[in-house]
Amino acid sequence: MTIFAERSSVEQIELGETLAPRFDAEGLMPVIVVNADDKMILMLGYMNAEALERTLRTRQAHFWSRSRRALWRKGEHSGFAQRVEHVLIDDDQDALILLVTIDGPGSCHVGFRSCFYREVDLASVATDAPIRLERVEHRAAFDAETVYAGLPNPTRL
Repeated sequence: MTIFAERSSVEQIELGETLAPRFDAEGLMPVIVVNADDKMILMLGYMNAEALERTLRTRQAHFWSRSRRALWRKGEHSGFAQRVEHVLIDDDQDALILLVTIDGPGSCHVGFRSCFYREVDLASVATDAPIRLERVEHRAAFDAETVYAGLPNPTRL
């Protein structure tokens, strides 16, 4: 038995009172994770139906790792779990925003508080050189090499 409603009409999806999520062709939905206290964007992840259901039932953020092809709970290795305070869904129920409280200094596997620790230097777009990035977080929040020692880096070329 699923906790999600069947998608039956546009009106039900856009204006109804039941959760009827739509996942993409790979069975995934994008999820933006925001710190509930200061509204800083922490990360973008993906959920499949199982990750969404576990997140809703446990109030702990779970995701589908596209690089590892596995379900995972945020914080299972670092200890920096994301406790879900609020869940927002968009109008056609195919994207989520989680407002969370972090049990630790950060969310990024590189060691920063947010995975969005750089900003595009818009002034560099006018040149023919590669577009530059500038740090908006200047120091890591934790030592990622220590926290994730022995685990493969999820970043792929």
